[in-house]
Amino acid sequence: MAEERHPTRTQFPASAESQKPHLKKAPEFPILEKQNWLIHLHYIRKDYEACKAVIKEQLQETQGLCEYAIYVQALIFRLEGNIQESLELFQTCAVLSPQCADNLKQVARSLFLLGKHKAATEVYNEAAKLKQKDWAQDQLHHALHLNRHDLTYIMLGKIHLLAGELDKAIEIYKKAVEFSPENTELLTTLGLLYLQVGIYQKAFEHLGNALTYDPVNYKAILAAGSMMQTHGDFDVALTKYRVVASAVPESPPLWNNIGMCFFGKKKYVAAISCLKRANYLAPFDWKILYNLGLVHLTMQQYASAFHFLSAAINFQPKMGELYMLLAVALTNLEDTENAKRAYDEAVRLDEYNPLVNLNYAVLLYNQGEKRDALTQYQEMEKKVNLLKDSSSLEYDSEMVEMAQKLGAALQVGEALVWTKSVKDPKSKQRTTSTSKAASFPQPLGSNQALGQAMSSAAAYSKLPSVGKERSQMKNLS
Repeated sequence: MAEERHPTRTQFPASAESQKPHLKKAPEFPILEKQNWLIHLHYIRKDYEACKAVIKEQLQETQGLCEYAIYVQALIFRLEGNIQESLELFQTCAVLSPQCADNLKQVARSLFLLGKHKAATEVYNEAAKLKQKDWAQDQLHHALHLNRHDLTYIMLGKIHLLAGELDKAIEIYKKAVEFSPENTELLTTLGLLYLQVGIYQKAFEHLGNALTYDPVNYKAILAAGSMMQTHGDFDVALTKYRVVASAVPESPPLWNNIGMCFFGKKKYVAAISCLKRANYLAPFDWKILYNLGLVHLTMQQYASAFHFLSAAINFQPKMGELYMLLAVALTNLEDTENAKRAYDEAVRLDEYNPLVNLNYAVLLYNQGEKRDALTQYQEMEKKVNLLKDSSSLEYDSEMVEMAQKLGAALQVGEALVWTKSVKDPKSKQRTTSTSKAASFPQPLGSNQALGQAMSSAAAYSKLPSVGKERSQMKNLS
């Protein structure tokens, strides 16, 4: 019997879809911070009930691990007077983030409100220790060890600048320039820092290198013009500023510096016009307000000077020279009592500038208070004796003349401390204000040597060096 054959069927491979395994959907883990924006919004609007509702929902979703929600809830509890509950929540935050100094400070604050002063002090000390550790600096230094980059240097330098550590910032930027010698931002910043600390040769060198690589770098041009302006080269500085004006026409430091160039050229109306524009662009810049007050004093517009100097004092209340200039304006407005108060504050704040004591002594002498005038004159002599060994110290001829006349009037002799060379008043710009004749026995001319014109060449601010009686423009870089 013949072998029975069964037909065979062609076997086709299973489709790709049938072979694909069935994947289970991954579980959704709660995002701890997803409602933080809403919590913050309700809190700053003081809608505390809605805020607590969102916090409760957020803590349920995250199983109590959302630190921000706990923190805000603790703040609300404290506002409601539940100090113990707020303390417990802040302690929870401190456990979740043990390196956060703010959490410890909040714990200390709650302990203080509960009357536990000793415990609060201990916690504050712990917070201070944590705050001393700059974790950002550590991480940036670690990043530089792993791989050097321009941005890392820039951020590290900015941290030192914010901390007021100019020397460390300069060292960082020096290393950055060695690593990236063609980076114009690094070169400009380093030049500005050298300008700020008074190392003009290196400042000019680095700013020049920056302009070599980028001839239209307005920051470097502005700083270079500021240096020229400092040395009395007003026309050259104005030429530089013309280039900057085409790039950044709305720059407050630019118009401030242009205004003070015109001031140096004794074009006072043009100076006020430029300074007013700078003040419009930056109404809270105290240096611009200072300069406006100075120019108005020079033009004997004492009410306007008082207005701008008062505004400058609101923004820079620790600068003695501002109070001296305010006293000058008040003296010429015949408000003697307030002028004395302004001089007292100037003497208290300024421990180095002999001009403050000289002007105050002149005012007291003219008011017939010779004993107090003698006291201020002697204080002025002490300051000059402390400063006369400085190689950069120069005396203005008007200041010396007034001091000698006052010394003779007070019968303490003439030229007792003026042993250094005297500046020629015609060589550099000096602003003075005299309200009465200077010859004796008539009252002394009041308030000589009003102050230093200021220009702001860069973003970094610095108070003027009050130990230098210079009449030229003072650049704040």
